[in-house]
Formats: sequence, C-alpha cells, structure tokens
Amino acid sequence: MNSRPTTILVVDDSALYRQSIQNVLRGVDGADSIGSAKNGVDALEKIERLDPDLLTLDVEMPDMNGIELLREIKRRRLRSKAIMVSSFTAVGAQVTTDALMEGAFDFILKPSGDDSQSNRKQLQDELQQKITAFRQSSDDAVPRKHTASQRVDAEERIDRVPTPRSPCLAVILGTSTGGPVALKAVLPKLPAELPIPVLVIQHMPPTYTHSLANRLDSLCELEVVEATDKMEAIAGRVIIAAGGKQMKLISLGDRLLVRLTDDPLENGVRPSVDYTLRSAVAALDGNALAVIMTGMGRDGLEGCRVLKQAGGYVFAQNQSDCVVYGMPKVVIEQQLADRTLPLGKLAPGIVRHIKRSRRT
Repeated sequence: MNSRPTTILVVDDSALYRQSIQNVLRGVDGADSIGSAKNGVDALEKIERLDPDLLTLDVEMPDMNGIELLREIKRRRLRSKAIMVSSFTAVGAQVTTDALMEGAFDFILKPSGDDSQSNRKQLQDELQQKITAFRQSSDDAVPRKHTASQRVDAEERIDRVPTPRSPCLAVILGTSTGGPVALKAVLPKLPAELPIPVLVIQHMPPTYTHSLANRLDSLCELEVVEATDKMEAIAGRVIIAAGGKQMKLISLGDRLLVRLTDDPLENGVRPSVDYTLRSAVAALDGNALAVIMTGMGRDGLEGCRVLKQAGGYVFAQNQSDCVVYGMPKVVIEQQLADRTLPLGKLAPGIVRHIKRSRRT
C-alpha cells in the first residue's frame, strides 16, 4: 500500500463535530488531516487550494449541502473524493444514497450513543476501515480505457462459456464499496421482460437499503424493492437484501421465497453474499448466476465456490472500473469466475447468459 498519507479535509457545519473528527483522524493509520471547512462554499475554496485526497463530508449543511458540493466538485473536475458523514434517519439515508449515486466513495454513520468513549471508538473504527479501503482503491487504480478489440473480445468471450446445463433461475449480485454506482450502471440496463428474479446483496445498514431500493426503482424498467420476510422472488423483480438481516432463499413448490434472518454476521457483515449464495445453491440446485462487483474484502468467495461446485456460473467485474478491487479480485484469483467483464458489459452479459441457459 502507498506509504504516503491520505490527505483529508473535514467538512461539517458543526464546530464540535469538525474538531471531533479531526481528533479521531490523528489515531487513524494512513490519515493526515490537513484542515476543516464549515460549509460547502468554504470547502470549495479549500479543496482548490489544498487539493485533499479525501473529504469527510457532512450530508446535511446549510447554504450548500453535501450532495450539492459533490456535484460542484464533479463539475469543476476536482480530484477529491468524499466519505459522507450521515445520521441514522430516513432523510439522512436518502440524501446519502443520492450522494453515493453521485460518486461519493462511501459513508459512515454519526455515533448516536451517550458514551463518549464508545462513540469515539466507533467513529475511529469506521474511519479506519473506510480510509484503508480508499487507500487500497488508489493502489488498485489502473488505466480505464479499453481498445475496440478489447471491448469486442469481452463480448465474444461470453459465447465461449460452456452452455449452461439447465435454465438459470436467478441472478445474485454481490457488492460493497462502490456498489450503488455499479448497481446504477447495471440494473437500469436489464429489460423489464427479464424472465427470472434478481437478488442484490449490498453491504449497507438498515434504512439505507430501503433508500437504495427506492432510488434504483426510479431508474429501472424492473421493479426494485427492499426484501421483506416471505417475499416471493419473481420474474421482473429485483430484491435488495435488507440491511442488518441475512437473506436466505428457499424453494416452496415452484415458488422461490426470501426469508430474513438474524443469523450471525459472516465476513463481518449482514447481509452477506456468501450466506445468500449458499441458500441459492440449496433452493435452486445450483441453477443460478452470481455476479461479484466492486467491494472490499472476501465476501462472496466461498459462496461462489459452492455455487460452482453445484454447476452454477460466476461473473466478476474486472479491475479497470472497480472502486475497490477486493471482492472480485479474490474470486478471479481463485479461478472461480467464468467471465470477467467491465461494468458496462455486465448487463448484456447477464441477459445473454440467461438466454443461452434457456435454450437447453
């Protein structure tokens, strides 16, 4: 990992919270707090002058809120990325989801407990995790331009995957950091007449997965909903795993149902891609396609292994356009990916795989 510290500008309208985050950042490995700003206008001036790698950005601020600042950063083509700092409320979740769709790197929740020491530890742990992921993303960055021959090759290789032995009955997408932008790029390109359900596991807390589902539903031809217990997974429906719950697929006659459980965290997360993939193998006899996209860590690796052993298929997002090349990387390194595709080719690849499987 790059030894140069990540330079960070703290943006928050609360002087107390600005100071709190700056104090916490002193204990975060690889972080260098280079200043603070009290609102979006102040932040823009300091971003252009100080050129920070990263912002911690309050979602709700007067004059220019977090998402408005993000859009202005993009408009001015400034390089700074942002970790949104959000409250655990429906409004905070919706604005944060919009910010993630606009390209914010990730988000953290403001601690809400009464114990100041516990709050500080929670904040430091979350910032350490996100900044480590950000530093990994910088290390993973590769040129993102593809030649025409590379683009054609990526499409043609889909046809060289062995024809599925049985019809594909479900698509399971797994993602973490960078997921909202990736899902925004993939799901709206899937047609309304898709003949099977799509299940999405995005690492997010409760409330936020509901906002994500609502936002994606407004962009897609398919129906996009947050999972509820005993919901039926049907053709034309995208089900987003509910934050704070594990999502299990079960077969009931010719119906595929979602069960939400309080089973333990796996890979430190709930919902977990591994958990849902294992249940899909049992419920669908392995007749599913897993798509592993941008994200830090190894969630999805063992689930893909089990799915492959049962005769299922795995696609992985390639390194060139992952925000964090972690989850797809381990799947590819373990030679579990039948196809490795750039983000823009995942939706056509999924549709083509489903069509080919249904010709058998």
